[in-house]
Amino acid sequence: MISSLHGTVLHTTPDQVVIDVGGVGFSVAVPADVAHTATVGERMLLHTSLIVREDALSLYGFADRGELEIFGLLISVTGVGPKSALGVLSHLTVDQIAEAVTAEDDAPFRRVSGIGPKTAKLIVVQLAGKVHATAAPARAAGAPGDDIVDQVTAALVGLGWSEKVAAEAAAQTAGEATEAERASVSALLRRTLALLGPAQGGQARV
Repeated sequence: MISSLHGTVLHTTPDQVVIDVGGVGFSVAVPADVAHTATVGERMLLHTSLIVREDALSLYGFADRGELEIFGLLISVTGVGPKSALGVLSHLTVDQIAEAVTAEDDAPFRRVSGIGPKTAKLIVVQLAGKVHATAAPARAAGAPGDDIVDQVTAALVGLGWSEKVAAEAAAQTAGEATEAERASVSALLRRTLALLGPAQGGQARV
């Protein structure tokens, strides 16, 4: 069983990385945000799950053990295979998954490509009591920049990025931006697009 890989990134695609470990290149399917942060030539640690099928051995990798554990729970749900589970983790964070399950809200799962209404409902039902969101400090109502970050996130989702990738990129950019940039949707959006690269659905003008 291959439970983790730590090596140099040789190649990346939007949903896969190839990592050199001791001269052997391992191809690993990963969530979109992991693929986005992987840099060729740099070292990366992935927590992995090896899926054995009659015709293939497939590795799925994650940035932390929390995602790996959620992946294992997702593929235990009737009708959810490894690719569908990876799709869920490309669109939703561990906490977002836990919050949706706790609230018995299957809508976030229905927005994932390949997850139909019936499967979305099964995810909520079968994961009930198995996942728990990490308590996070509540943001002060009307805190400066909160609404701007939310608007930038929504704009990025509209351009084709998953909510998970969009939210993380907007928050990272806001943390590095000047006060003037944090006060402007267009300025923060331009800076975030520069971080992410070309829009998924084509180039955007802001």
